[in-house]
This record gives sequence, structure tokens and C-alpha cells, in this order.
Amino acid sequence: MPGVRKFLKSGINMKGKSHTDPLEGARLSSAFFTRDVLFVAPELVGKKIAISQGDGKIRRFLITETEAYRGPEDLACHASKGRTPRTEVMFHSGGRIYVYFVYGMYWMLNFVAGGENNPQAALIRGIEGFNGPGKLTRTLGIDRSFYGVDLATSDRIWVEDAGIYPEIKTGPRVGINYAGEEWMIKPWRYYI
Repeated sequence: MPGVRKFLKSGINMKGKSHTDPLEGARLSSAFFTRDVLFVAPELVGKKIAISQGDGKIRRFLITETEAYRGPEDLACHASKGRTPRTEVMFHSGGRIYVYFVYGMYWMLNFVAGGENNPQAALIRGIEGFNGPGKLTRTLGIDRSFYGVDLATSDRIWVEDAGIYPEIKTGPRVGINYAGEEWMIKPWRYYI
């Protein structure tokens, strides 16, 4: 896998160890997220989630996999069911966090993309050392309290550009059989 080799040559640890201070990058602004999710989701791969756990230390994890969910017409997107209390934040301008609970045990972490009243989101499916959206939210300590947090201004969680640009692969999204064949085959999953 040439993308992984190139990535590993950059000196980033892919074995699940978080970075506490080294490799700090520039925080992404709201402008990064207010673009179409089909640009935002793939460009998030190689960026870092920075999270403060309240102990004065900041942990950083490289994003390794995302999925795009694109508006009311996308039957796999929660916004296809309309504006509800659950999806309200998706109808805001990009750069906010959309979290929801599944299977009675996992929080799913999404970054809202697009402009106001154009509901889109990028599901964060993997971070270095943790594949699967449920595992990564447990690792990061993500829960309902993160709903609506502004990534551009939060001192709790944000996304950084550390200048890492891995080779990205695409594939169909995972676990969306309910949406039908047309939406199941869209290559809107991006990963290293």
C-alpha cells in the first residue's frame, strides 16, 4: 500500500499513541468546513483532532478515515428525514460537531460541512490506531456534551492541519443498506 508507506515515512506513529505536544499544526478555520462535504471529508484525512481532556494536556490523533453525508437528497444522511431536534446542528453553517447515539452504546462523531440550511456532515470513522467510529469516540471521550461545539473556537476540541497529505483511497460507505443501492455504492468513504 503505497499511501501507507508514504504516510509512515512522514514519522507519524500509526499504533494508537496520541501526540501530546509535538507536531502541533494550525487550527482549521470555519472556512474549511463551510465547503461542500465532498471536499471537506477527503481533506480531513491526514488532519489531526486535538482534544483537551481537562488535565492541561492536549492529545492529538491523526484522522485516517471519513465518510461524507450530503444533504436531504442523500438517503443515508440523517437530514433526509428533515430538520429535527437531533439533526438541527446539521442545518447550521459548517464547523460544528454533530454527535448521535447508536445501538445504545456508541456516540458517532461528525463534523458539519456546507453552508447554513444545506445539511451535510463528515463522519469520522477512524483515527490513528482506532478503526471504527465507536472505538474512536470512546478513546476521545466524545459524548452528548460535544453536540454543537464550534471547532473554530472551542478550547476543548478542534482540528489541525499538520502538513500531512497521505494518498487517499475511496470506497462505498459502511452500514447504510437502508438507503438503497444508489446511495450504497457512492464512493464517499475516504481512507488511508
